[in-house]
Amino acid sequence: MVIRVRFAPSPTGRLHLGSIRTALFNFVFAKNQKGIFILRIEDTDKERSKKEFVDDIIESLKWLNLNPDEGPIFQSERIEIYRKVIEELLEKGKAYRCFCTKEELELKRQIQITKGEPPRYDGTCARLSKEEINEKLSKNAPYVVRLKVPEQILAFKDLLRGEIKFDLRLIGDFVIAKSETEPLFHLATPVDDYYQGITHVIRGAEHIPNTSKQILIFKAMNWKIPIYVHIPLILGEGGGKLSKRHGAKSVLEYREEGYLPEAIVNFLVLLGWHPKGDREIISMNEIIKEFVLEDVEKRPAVFNLKKLIWLNKVYLKKLSAKDIENLILNDPYLNDLRNYLEFENYSLEKIHNIIELGKERAATIREIFETVKFFYQDFDYNKELLIWKDYTFEQIKNSLIQVKNAIEKISEDKFNYEYIKQILDSLSEDKGYTYWPLRVALSGSEASPPPIDIMLILGKDKTLKLIEKAIEKLS
Repeated sequence: MVIRVRFAPSPTGRLHLGSIRTALFNFVFAKNQKGIFILRIEDTDKERSKKEFVDDIIESLKWLNLNPDEGPIFQSERIEIYRKVIEELLEKGKAYRCFCTKEELELKRQIQITKGEPPRYDGTCARLSKEEINEKLSKNAPYVVRLKVPEQILAFKDLLRGEIKFDLRLIGDFVIAKSETEPLFHLATPVDDYYQGITHVIRGAEHIPNTSKQILIFKAMNWKIPIYVHIPLILGEGGGKLSKRHGAKSVLEYREEGYLPEAIVNFLVLLGWHPKGDREIISMNEIIKEFVLEDVEKRPAVFNLKKLIWLNKVYLKKLSAKDIENLILNDPYLNDLRNYLEFENYSLEKIHNIIELGKERAATIREIFETVKFFYQDFDYNKELLIWKDYTFEQIKNSLIQVKNAIEKISEDKFNYEYIKQILDSLSEDKGYTYWPLRVALSGSEASPPPIDIMLILGKDKTLKLIEKAIEKLS
């Protein structure tokens, strides 16, 4: 049997990490089993489905290298298939047209609640005669199509959770279509799963209630039921529903912020599954090789933004300056960073050096340039920032004058790391007295790359000008 799985998002909003984690688990399972990964766009909701969100889904998968073997397949292009299934269900008496108005349904619901009963459809229209149905149809009375639900316990096996039972008496006859040409989620999804040969339905645990309804479609059509796998929910830190306040954003927002796809994939796969040895860093090839679907955890995973940031730092540090340059040049989401690569004051070699310095403190590609922006723009700072420990303004000024005089004497051919360090180290036993005010003078910040590294990029003349500016602040 060839394993066939699908990722089936609705294009009603930007693709978020919870959804892409589902895509990832489907993708790696398919690759591990040498199976087929299908992208299906569930766009039957005409009002809410938008092309921009379809593009967002496709671009998100492409960026993370979760490329489908088949698709995208659009449900909106398969209406005829759903129509035939709906008509067959009607002909077999497995479904029926419901002509009840919204007002009538609401009244029934309120009566049931008053009696302490679970609100569900009472089957009024299931008891209509053919003559009554035809009369209503002849008058163009609006209707929906409901599936007849048997009053029994439905049990199905989940690959991770074992047997799950549902009391169908609590569900009632539910709506599967607004008309023969307007299928709803609970009909279109199982129909596509059948016709597309899906062997495993891998999706979030929030879909467990939907599964019981969709299995009823399989049973009504006498189709083979696929294997269901409900992967754990992703919760925010503290156990609540995951939201933006926990740091959760859409996939392409992370891309725009300068996160790396390898880090996102690594982070997401650990939300519910762990490789042997409990390793934290794992490549896509290793995931595919080691992934075992039965080893996915049942308990909810917790979204930890600090861990994502740490992972991105790890992957960022593995990249060379040239790698980062190529990422910026080839990724339209990072296009605005090109200005830093084309800065006329610096050679490409110096720009690569700036990137190397910046990435040591950065969590994302964007932060590389945030941490070293003093190379690219004028800056100012309070003179108090120049003070090291309990030294006075006058003492710090004298330190900077010492440094300035020493640098002025260094010839261009000796303006290198080893010689500059030798000279600066000789100025004082208290290294902070020398290096702290120099760091602030060159960067305007208390957190920056080492001062000598900055000097080598700025050059001797620019270095001296910035030191003079600091001395003036203290005068």
